[in-house]
Amino acid sequence: MATLLRSKLSNVATSVSNKSQAKMSGMFARMGFQAATDEEAVGFAHCDDLDMEHRQGLQMDILKSEGSEEGGEPPLEGDIHYQRDGTGPLPPSASKETGVCSELSGQGKPKITAWEAGWNVTNAIQGMFVLGLPYAILHGGYLGLFLIIFAAVVCCYTGKILIACLYEENEDGEIVRVRDSYVDIANACCAPRFPTLGGRIVNVAQIIELVMTCILYVVVSGNLMYNSFPNLPVSQKSWSIIATAVLLPCAFLKNLKAVSKFSLLCTLAHFVINILVIAYCLSRARDWAWDKVKFYIDVKKFPISIGIIVFSYTSQIFLPSLEGNMQNPKEFHCMMNWTHIAACILKGLFALVAYLTWADETKEVITDNLPSTIRAVVNIFLVAKALLSYPLPFFAAVEVLERSLFQDGNRAFFPNCYGGDGRLKSWGLTLRCALVVFTLLMAIYVPHFALLMGLTGSLTGAGLCFLLPSLFHLKLLWRKLLWHHVFFDVAIFVIGGICSVSGFIHSLEGLIEAFRTNAED
Repeated sequence: MATLLRSKLSNVATSVSNKSQAKMSGMFARMGFQAATDEEAVGFAHCDDLDMEHRQGLQMDILKSEGSEEGGEPPLEGDIHYQRDGTGPLPPSASKETGVCSELSGQGKPKITAWEAGWNVTNAIQGMFVLGLPYAILHGGYLGLFLIIFAAVVCCYTGKILIACLYEENEDGEIVRVRDSYVDIANACCAPRFPTLGGRIVNVAQIIELVMTCILYVVVSGNLMYNSFPNLPVSQKSWSIIATAVLLPCAFLKNLKAVSKFSLLCTLAHFVINILVIAYCLSRARDWAWDKVKFYIDVKKFPISIGIIVFSYTSQIFLPSLEGNMQNPKEFHCMMNWTHIAACILKGLFALVAYLTWADETKEVITDNLPSTIRAVVNIFLVAKALLSYPLPFFAAVEVLERSLFQDGNRAFFPNCYGGDGRLKSWGLTLRCALVVFTLLMAIYVPHFALLMGLTGSLTGAGLCFLLPSLFHLKLLWRKLLWHHVFFDVAIFVIGGICSVSGFIHSLEGLIEAFRTNAED
C-alpha cells in the first residue's frame, strides 16, 4: 500500500510538471481535435501501446513490491494484470511522449463525446488521399462507385467487431474491457503458443503503412509542385529532393508538440480545397461526360483501384484507443454508422463529380486537372498540408522501430539508441536521417501516387481493415456468434483476401515496371 501511495503522489507531481508543456495540445484535446487529420490517427495506436506498457510495468512493480513485503512469491513471467486507471508515475520510456501522446494516454485528459470521436474518425477517413478516388473511377466505372459504398459498409462493420474483441464476460456475466489495443487482440489470438506473434505482425503492418504514408507525402509534394510550375526548369525528382530537404529536421523530433498545433489548420485547409474542387466541377456541369462512366472494368488496372479505395478508409488501427477515450462507449456503434455513411456519400460524390468533369483525362491526383490559374494556389496549400503531415507518421514509425529493435529489454536486437541521460545517440540520429532519405529514394524511383497508394491499401490496408478483424472476431468470440455473423466474417475474409492479393500483385507489377523505366532513364 505504501508503494501504491508513493506511486500516486509521484503521478500528481509528474502531471503538474508536464501541465505547462501540454497546454497547447491539451486545449486541442478538450476541443475534440486530437488526431484531427487522417495522418494523426497513427498517434492513437502508438500512444495506446505506450499507455499499456506503462500500466503493465507499474502494476508489475507494485505486485513485486507487495510480494516482497509480505513474503509472498513474485508473480510468474507473463502473469501481468494492469490497472485501467493508469495511476502511477510515468516510466522513462513513456516520459518522452508529450503533445499528442500525452493527450491520448488518458493521463489527466477529459473523455471525449461521440461527436468529438466522430470528428476524429471523419478526418481519418476523409484525408488528402481522397484526391486519388476519381482515378479509381477512371478504371472501375460504376463498379468503382459500388466499391466506395461496399468498403464503407465493410470497414464500419470490421471496426465494430474489432472493438467487440476488446470485451469479454466476467464471472458475474458482465461485459468488461479486458484488452486495450489492436496489438492486445492480436496477441490474445496467438496465445498461449505464440503470445507475442500477433502483436509483431500488427506492428510490422503498421510500420509498413506508416513508412509508405511518408513516401506518399514526398511523392505527392513533388508531383504537385511540378504540375503547378511546369515552366520552371525543375523536374519532379528535383522537387521531391527539395521537399525532403525541408523534411530532414524531422529526424531531430523528440515529440509532436511542434507540429500538432497545425493539425486543425491543415484539416480546415483540406476541406476548403475539396469544396473548391467540387465548386469548379459543378461550374462545368453542362459538359459532364456521363457516357464515359463505364459498366465494365479495366481488368489490369482495376485491382489497383481497389487498393486506393481501401486505403482511403483505413482507421481501424486507432479505434481501440478512441473507443477507450469516449465518455459513453455505448455510442461507438452509432458514431461509426453516421461517420461512414457521411464518408461514403462525400467520397462517392467527390469521385463521380470529378471524373464526370475530366473523364478520360483524369489524373492520379485530381488537382492536376485544374486550370493553371487556380491549380498553383490549390496545390501549394496541399503541399503545405503534406509537409506538415509528414512528421506524424514518421515520428510514430520511428518510435515503433526504436521500441521494437532498440528498447525491448533483453529481447532487443540492437543496443539502446538512447544514452543514460535520455539523449539520442549520434548513430541513432543517423538512422533517423537514413529513414528520411529512404522515403526520398522511393519517391524518386517510383513517383507514382496511385500505384503506391494501391499497393499500400492492398497490403496493409486490406489486412488491418478486412482480414485481421474478421479473423480475430472468429477466433475470440466464435462460440457466441450468430450464424449470420460467422457468415459475414468468413465472406469478408475471403473477399478481402482475394482483393488484397489481386491488388497487391497488379500494383507490384506496375511499380516494378515503373522502377525499370526510371532506372533506364
